[in-house]
Amino acid sequence: MSNPRLVITLGDPAGIGTEVVLKALGDRSGSAEDLTLIGNRDLLIDRYHYLRQQISTTVELANPADLNIIDVPLAPAIRDGIEIGRGNAASGAASFAYLDLAIDRTLAGEFDAIVTAPIAKSAWLAAGHHFPGQTELLAAKAQLDRFGMLFVGVSPHTGWTLRALLATTHIPLAEVPQTLTPELLSLKLGLLVECLQSDFGLESGSIAIAGLNPHSGEGGQLGREEVNWLDDWLVQARQVYPQFELIGLLPPDTMWVKPGQAWFGTHPQPQAADAYLALYHDQGLIPVKLMAFDRAINTTIGLPFVRTSPDHGTAFDIARLGIADALSMRSAIDLAAQLVASRTQI
Repeated sequence: MSNPRLVITLGDPAGIGTEVVLKALGDRSGSAEDLTLIGNRDLLIDRYHYLRQQISTTVELANPADLNIIDVPLAPAIRDGIEIGRGNAASGAASFAYLDLAIDRTLAGEFDAIVTAPIAKSAWLAAGHHFPGQTELLAAKAQLDRFGMLFVGVSPHTGWTLRALLATTHIPLAEVPQTLTPELLSLKLGLLVECLQSDFGLESGSIAIAGLNPHSGEGGQLGREEVNWLDDWLVQARQVYPQFELIGLLPPDTMWVKPGQAWFGTHPQPQAADAYLALYHDQGLIPVKLMAFDRAINTTIGLPFVRTSPDHGTAFDIARLGIADALSMRSAIDLAAQLVASRTQI
């Protein structure tokens, strides 16, 4: 196969997206990927010159003149309404237009993967786009209702790979018990198994699954979801996926001890699982960000193409300073290329 064809969206132009993309591409000379950016060319060039004045010349920063760019024209009112460091309807309209075009071009077969710089959900809403995030727009345009949010990170201490899937994502905590159903968990677990096999080459292995309540309900004393249906669901899931050891339902407060040991190398034999299934957003992302804030990658599984993104936000508060760390963006680009290569080898 030819080199993986990656398209990178620039995210919210009021945030650090352009900065981390230019920094990530600045030290990728000789990379094997076919890289294309999608965004407004004039904004990109303006941001490049601004950053060149803010940061040391020793910091590698890709010059837009050397990059493949698909220009997204913006109406004057939108272009003039964008202010670095402040997300608003104008910046939301721009970042939505970038991703919208990237999805269309990828679905048309021009690219193998999309790497998305961060957007602000509030800015999308202000611009009239009612999606909880980029993941949901990707799924809607791909006409899918079977997708998942997986976070991947490789430990710089031990080389161990963290993989954590969320069963529910951007919903209020009060809605989690009603949203969780046997059907939803079966869908997410199925996606995770398929991903481990197709993207990571694991035909068998282990998956740790969290309970919902403290101490996984303590036999019904601290919540009834486990005894009412989660325990039975897990018994049936083990029959469906005999090639994977399904460990659980683990108390949420202790489930992350072994992955923490595996990440930091604090135990000689941590016996961490190959993947972790958390039942709601913070149950999974607090430990993931504690371990791998600058390295974790968000990848949407279930799509007909690869999608990765840094696991951080727009950071409006530092967008003017030129101090954003591009490590997560570099990792997102690397992972996208790896996943494309893995899928084409099957």
